[in-house]
Amino acid sequence: MSPTFMDIEPFSSVDAAWLHIDTPSNLAVITGVITFESPVDFERLKVTFERRLIIHSRFRQRVNEPILGLGPPTWEFDPDFAIANHLERIHLPEPGDHEALQRMVAKYMSTPLDPARPLWKFHFIEHYQTGSALICRLHHCIADGMALVQVLLSAADKEANAPWPEPVDAQLRQLRPLARLLRPAVKAVLDWQHSWRATGDLVHEGMDMLVQPTRFMQAARYGRDASKALGKLLLIGPDRQTVLRGKCGVAKRTVWTEGIDLNEIKAIGGLMGGTVNDILLSAVTGALRRYLEGRGEPVDGLDIRIVVPVNLRPPDAAELFGNRFGLVFLSLPIGVRDPLRRLIVLKRRMDAIKASPEAVVAFGIVAAIGMTPTQIEDLIVAIFGMKGSAVITNVPGPRQPLYLAGSQIKNLMFWVPMPGNLSLGLSIISYAGKVVVGVASDSGLIPDPEKILDAFNAEFEQMRRWGRPPEKNVPQPQEGQSVPPARQTESGTQEGRHQPEDSMLCQALTKSGQRCKNRALPNAKTCRIHQGQRI
Repeated sequence: MSPTFMDIEPFSSVDAAWLHIDTPSNLAVITGVITFESPVDFERLKVTFERRLIIHSRFRQRVNEPILGLGPPTWEFDPDFAIANHLERIHLPEPGDHEALQRMVAKYMSTPLDPARPLWKFHFIEHYQTGSALICRLHHCIADGMALVQVLLSAADKEANAPWPEPVDAQLRQLRPLARLLRPAVKAVLDWQHSWRATGDLVHEGMDMLVQPTRFMQAARYGRDASKALGKLLLIGPDRQTVLRGKCGVAKRTVWTEGIDLNEIKAIGGLMGGTVNDILLSAVTGALRRYLEGRGEPVDGLDIRIVVPVNLRPPDAAELFGNRFGLVFLSLPIGVRDPLRRLIVLKRRMDAIKASPEAVVAFGIVAAIGMTPTQIEDLIVAIFGMKGSAVITNVPGPRQPLYLAGSQIKNLMFWVPMPGNLSLGLSIISYAGKVVVGVASDSGLIPDPEKILDAFNAEFEQMRRWGRPPEKNVPQPQEGQSVPPARQTESGTQEGRHQPEDSMLCQALTKSGQRCKNRALPNAKTCRIHQGQRI
């Protein structure tokens, strides 16, 4: 049966641009992986997606390109839609461990979606460690990363013993007769309820966003402000040439950390005077410095620019699909070795971004300026390919554990596309009191992303030691006494738990005459607040 006029929906210019931005070396596909504590019942998983995910029309619609390329593409319902074409069982190659899963995710990150079907596919791994795993792939033309994470998590439950999801028709039968007559409108309401089943608690109190999108909402409604921001963006010069930049190939690599305790990050931030984001971005900056040093790259005085997508969809937005996000350019102070000084520089730069609405350019508003899909495609390539060296995403996930098809979700990780020949994608996501950091890279330019993760862990450990209270009975150096340098390991971290620069407290007095409880700056007697005070 051919689709009727009512079944056809035209693309927005922004979504059409993301549809056509695909290249074999950089697919415009959002890739995620979900791991589970216990084995997942495949049949229950399939029923869950049938009743909670594909009720959204976009998951049953395929792309219809215009004849001779005249006019925008349209969404049309796939007359042969079957969930079996989008949810498949696969086996993880031996030894079936974490590294094998990382290789499998990287393989699918380089595999195009079938353009003849709706542009999404999930790969279910029945046996992974003590549970199961699910690799998720969705094309960016469907929606931006934040929206797709919310929609996917909306299929989950908050309780371990939640019943199997009811069919949508059963829910409709429970409504009053008048509501049944208004089936399309009622179904839209049900869609909305399902979408926010689990995502109402997505905003994590400790996982603060790089910038608050609400401050840019008003500016995003006016073409003049959008044009001004776009003009400033286009005037930014190309980023510094490093080993991170070059011509990408097809093959990719993916790695991610184990969960880091969010409360520990908060505690370190409290001692060092930074937020969760400050600590994580400082550790990422230090990790890239270590990695570039290891590749023989000069790092003194080096700054590299990262591209950070910012969600511009209002919290009460009824439409979760489509692309509505902005861009922030953050210059990472790679040339700063000292963690505290680096944190101060980063915080100053981020505060400047937060104070300036012109720092954000929303692809969701360039259409209002009258740009064509081709112009937007060129803009995306110019922005990502020339003006940045990496893309980094920060997604605040649910506070409490979620259950999908009756099994507890153990870990989450998602990567957005790296268009415009970008070779490096960094992802930070919080979930159930843990933070996971992931790296996706081009195999030719960055063949060893695990070294970036190792460097990240080393930087975070250095911050952890910096923030650890000194133990009792540990001798402290007296005034005028020389401090022996800490021995460096091959990875650049300092050995020894009781290094002087990690354990000395500030020797200054507060205004009330009490001894300051802050930690002293490295190789100094005072903290940052009392810096310069005579002791």
